[in-house]
Amino acid sequence: MSPSLLILFFSIFVDLLGYGIMLPLLPFYVQAQDGGAVIAGGLMSVYSAVQLVSGPVLGALSDRYGRKPILLICLFGTACAYLLLGLADSLLVIFLAVFIDGLTGSNLTLAHAYIADSTTPETRSRSMSLAGVAFGLGIMAGPALGGLLSGYGLSVPALAASALAFANTIFGLFILPESLPLERRASKSVSLIFSWTTQFKGVFLRANIQKFLIALFLLNLAFAGLQTNFPLYSNQRFDWSPAQNSYFYLYVGVSGVFIQGFLFGKLQPRFGERALALFGLACMALGLAGMALASAAWMIFPAVTVVALGTGCSIPSLTTLVSLRVPDSEQGRLMGGTQTLLSLTNIIGPTLAGVTFEIIAFSAPYFFGSLLAVSALVIAFPSLRGGRPPDEAISS
Repeated sequence: MSPSLLILFFSIFVDLLGYGIMLPLLPFYVQAQDGGAVIAGGLMSVYSAVQLVSGPVLGALSDRYGRKPILLICLFGTACAYLLLGLADSLLVIFLAVFIDGLTGSNLTLAHAYIADSTTPETRSRSMSLAGVAFGLGIMAGPALGGLLSGYGLSVPALAASALAFANTIFGLFILPESLPLERRASKSVSLIFSWTTQFKGVFLRANIQKFLIALFLLNLAFAGLQTNFPLYSNQRFDWSPAQNSYFYLYVGVSGVFIQGFLFGKLQPRFGERALALFGLACMALGLAGMALASAAWMIFPAVTVVALGTGCSIPSLTTLVSLRVPDSEQGRLMGGTQTLLSLTNIIGPTLAGVTFEIIAFSAPYFFGSLLAVSALVIAFPSLRGGRPPDEAISS
């Protein structure tokens, strides 16, 4: 692996460490300003809605001006948002902090574009998978560090996350090299870059990637709702305490890191992205159905292991297959469009899971997630079977 990618993965880890510190504590910041659960939930919707708009634009800006300057702007915006949150004395300031964080929250999107610039078609999916490892490690370590720091005062975790983000910005400024040379940059006018509809349509009207993007959308939609719903499900079905749920999430995190950091690297050279994408989608469908059918607490663990195997194989494989079908000068816009999909799933997924949980049954979100994974498999299957088509080598 190149030194520039090692530096990038460290940057992703630090960025997600700060995010992991803040995410579980955000409701408490709202509560400290006399807000309730509705406002706390609304904040996450605001964050996802702003990212929905900003993702394709920031990606297109990085196609024109390079990855490094736009990534540094995003890191700096994250640092400012956490600082505002730590100093917040009203709900208005908290909303402003979340808005800024959402507006500049395309760090991972730009990191994926950076990886696409810096890798060959043969090594890209492996690097995408390792980026997921850096993501997972940051998310795992962040909540533990945030919980420890909160004992010294509620503002301390936010200020610590801000310091990490500022340090990451300085680190990137002086250490991280640019990945997109001038001759490979896009030449679109600035007015077109800031046209969200132009950027959105430019990604999703590409016939050669539409089915993969739909599969990614359905896959993430199946997963998004379960992240927020599982504590309710486990409490209702197994009478789990918050501590037991924490152990479960730790197990999921460790499984994900092992699968993406080690197992995927062994499987990818032997089977390729297409086979692993099909395998991963099938695992997602089976694992989510297994979670819905689990009649004893121990059954959840093998089922969620299959889910982790599914996401660990399918997401980097599908992301790579999409990336290989788009020119180098549009990788940023592509990854920004993918961020739009993720933002949509983060808005819709928790609501769907909550509605099916309340109206149908406590296991319904998992059956519904399994159905979404099957749908993704059916849609992507015609494009995933057989050999590699000519247009898959566009960016190589």
